[in-house]
Amino acid sequence: MKFPGSVLISVALFVAETVTALYLSSTYSSAGDRIWQDLTLFFCLLPCVLVQMSLIFIHRDLSRDRPLVLLLHLLLLGPLVRCIEAFYIYFKAGKVEEPYVSITKKKQMPKGGCSDEVEKEMGQAEGKLFTHRSALSRASVIQAFLGSAPQLTLQLYISVLEQEIPVPRCIFMIICLLSIVYGAMRCNILAFKIKYDDYDIKVKPVAYLCIFLWRSFEIATRVIVLVLFSSVLKIWTLPVVLLNFLIFFFYPWILFWQSKSPFPENIEKALSRVGTAIVLCFLTFLYAGINMFCWSAVQLKINDPDLINKSQNWYRMAVYYILRLIENACLLLFWYIFKTDIYMYVCAPLLVVQLLIGYCIAVLFMLVFYQFCHPCKKLFTSSISDGLLSCFKFLCYLCIPSQAPTKMDKCSAKLSESSENNEIPTTKATDSHNGNV
Repeated sequence: MKFPGSVLISVALFVAETVTALYLSSTYSSAGDRIWQDLTLFFCLLPCVLVQMSLIFIHRDLSRDRPLVLLLHLLLLGPLVRCIEAFYIYFKAGKVEEPYVSITKKKQMPKGGCSDEVEKEMGQAEGKLFTHRSALSRASVIQAFLGSAPQLTLQLYISVLEQEIPVPRCIFMIICLLSIVYGAMRCNILAFKIKYDDYDIKVKPVAYLCIFLWRSFEIATRVIVLVLFSSVLKIWTLPVVLLNFLIFFFYPWILFWQSKSPFPENIEKALSRVGTAIVLCFLTFLYAGINMFCWSAVQLKINDPDLINKSQNWYRMAVYYILRLIENACLLLFWYIFKTDIYMYVCAPLLVVQLLIGYCIAVLFMLVFYQFCHPCKKLFTSSISDGLLSCFKFLCYLCIPSQAPTKMDKCSAKLSESSENNEIPTTKATDSHNGNV
């Protein structure tokens, strides 16, 4: 049985971020910064409540007689309870023989054009542990993009305005960044397991490292760009954020309405039509929150039974990163034009170049991951190199204009035509002469 390391990391980040946020809000209260205190508490408590609700929903605690567990969830201690229960199952497994064992069939990655099917036995303990892993992975994604990402943006914004970074705030921002990167990594792994559910997927350490570097550069540069822009153009911050959020929120619904599919009713049997609509709205809300800061590896598809688009769309990913790079460049340009005196000791052109290069490095690590480190790259119908080659050919075709023929070209063309016309009668005369002979 696999060690529940992901459960431990999820709970450790959750506890560390919550405790540090509460301590930092108390320092804001003692300093008289009521606005910063309220916002810090809001971005701390909102994801905590959503995490408790998701854990209760996944484990179906409402339909079972577990009042103590429900009480601990109300006290925002749900992840701790799940962690203790997961490790209790792990250390107890194997001591008692399980009466019921389920058999799962998974394919191995193809080697030499063929893939073998392997049967695995899964006991009740391993099934429960798998449920805990999945639940806390989804909770980590909620915590990362509905709590840690806005929290990191807020704390960095406060640091820019105050022109100082105290040690508690610096530690808090590092924890938030790690939480966001870990949530993005869980999105990638979740995408592997959903798209290639029939295969036994093993992610290598090199792949984890590549995803970590890709997500770290992408998220860090995105947060810094948003903070710089909001520090000089406060009035335009809300329209930019709302526009980004609403585009990604309504995009899955627009695709669903265009497909003219019936309303999905197979998400959960116990849910009514209204409950299903609420769950779908929450999923699209989370989807928009993820795409605000980084590329969502899991693409929503409401008319699909699994709610996930299982096809690998390279063009959509390319469009996302190109538009995001253009947007970051435009926001940095506005910051450079309207920057205030608080940036008098900052080399603005160098900072702009560094941020743009940092985002390009993130894209580079993403390309390296999909080309060399993806655990299911043998199942791709087309690779990243093929897509880049076709893009370069298309750009070269657009960039090289068709040149108009010059006078010398026209003269040479006329001379060639006249020579051809002269050759035709000579050949005819030769043929007739040969016929007479």
